[in-house]
Amino acid sequence: MDSGVASINDQVKDASSFTYKLREEIGTVVVGQRYLVDRLLIGLLANGHVLLEGVPGLAKTLSVKTLAQAVAATFRRIQFTPDLLPADLIGTMIYNPRDGAFTTRKGPLFAQIILADEINRAPAKVQSALLEAMQEHQVTIGEATHALPEPFLVLATQNPIEQEGTYPLPEAQVDRFMLKLRIGYPSREEERQILDRMATTTNHQAVRAVVSPAEILATRALVDQIYIDDKVKEYVVNIVFATREPAAYQLDLGPLIQYGASPRATLYLTLAAKAHAFLQGRGYVTPQDVKSIGPDVLRHRVIVTYEAEAEEVDADEIVRRVFDGVPVP
Repeated sequence: MDSGVASINDQVKDASSFTYKLREEIGTVVVGQRYLVDRLLIGLLANGHVLLEGVPGLAKTLSVKTLAQAVAATFRRIQFTPDLLPADLIGTMIYNPRDGAFTTRKGPLFAQIILADEINRAPAKVQSALLEAMQEHQVTIGEATHALPEPFLVLATQNPIEQEGTYPLPEAQVDRFMLKLRIGYPSREEERQILDRMATTTNHQAVRAVVSPAEILATRALVDQIYIDDKVKEYVVNIVFATREPAAYQLDLGPLIQYGASPRATLYLTLAAKAHAFLQGRGYVTPQDVKSIGPDVLRHRVIVTYEAEAEEVDADEIVRRVFDGVPVP
């Protein structure tokens, strides 16, 4: 077993070198936002969709577009608006009166990286049109089912729900996202760099493609092989179960949690921890990988009660208490 882990570790060290090139290339356009860029790479490597939440102007859209250019992937940006229809996403059947036949016109969803910009600006029926695509990587138009190109990744941005003119995402939709990121303001030094670099009327610097989609798919196979010890697996399960049965872990959180994390959280927490280890150049998962990525995997899967809202306790605070209370192996 030890020799197997050492072998994987060596492979990961060699293979993870391209992530430095990716970060560097994205950094030529996006100032700072290391947390955001790393989490986008984790979503890409772990085959998980990412939801970005933050006020306008924090380079959410720019980061996603830059990532797509750096990995030479086909890219489509879909602006979600209140009048958008499901057919505007997935496509529709067009009738040709000359031969009396229907032909399929595919929508913008047929690309490798999809930017669903301001996803909470559209009503639930449009958001739900993404469910099949995100889970099964396919789309049904009429009676025919069409496979989506691989790798297929949905990166969605949303403004906070408190903003005017937004619709809360359905729970089934939110659970499809591996990670939910909360993006904050840049530091004062980064803000000055943004001013120096961006305060021009010309377009931003062109981005070079430093990795191909085929290399991403090959890297995913290596990420799957990253070693995770049984004790770390137990730790992952304990974290998820602590959100459902906090009393069993001596946590006084029962009145604050309406619904705990779903089994999908267990799978995504494990996959994301493996991808996090890969970015660190390691062929094995440590508990710190789980703790680092845990809040992003769990914050949108823990539903708080009205009592928690009255006490101004949000899902982030509950997840923090869970990680503080569950013993680390």
